Amino acid sequence: MIPPGARADVLETRNLAPLEIDGHIYGVSVRIHHDGIEYVGRLFFADEAWENSEMPDRGALPGRTLEEVWALATRLRPDEIRQRYDRAMAERRRFNRLRRLTADILGKVRFMNQVAIAIRAGLLDADGAAQEIELTERQLHELIEALREVAGIEE
Repeated sequence: MIPPGARADVLETRNLAPLEIDGHIYGVSVRIHHDGIEYVGRLFFADEAWENSEMPDRGALPGRTLEEVWALATRLRPDEIRQRYDRAMAERRRFNRLRRLTADILGKVRFMNQVAIAIRAGLLDADGAAQEIELTERQLHELIEALREVAGIEE
């Protein structure tokens, strides 16, 4: 079972029919993961004219199996997919570079914590692990300095 707050890995991504809105074509896909209790699908919308333009719909498509989630997704009518697109647009993240940088910082903090736990458990050599912690600390400082460059910049 996945611990509370942990992110489940995507098990499968499937494409639905494209969505056309105001002359733009959006690829619509369903990403399905297992959260430790059930399978959960989420729609993603990507403007085919732009790279890295995916927007997730926050609404979930839950099911007991991958196929059950896929069946829910394929039963969505075009107007329902459009409503989900509108919701995704209304809730989209505007500061993506800042978000990615913040995720990188959290990843480094988690890594440093895992190294410290392994040292205390006697699983890692203290000298080698200390070098790893120092390197991670330097990387964290670099990431924090980069915050000033990306803060407030919309994408």
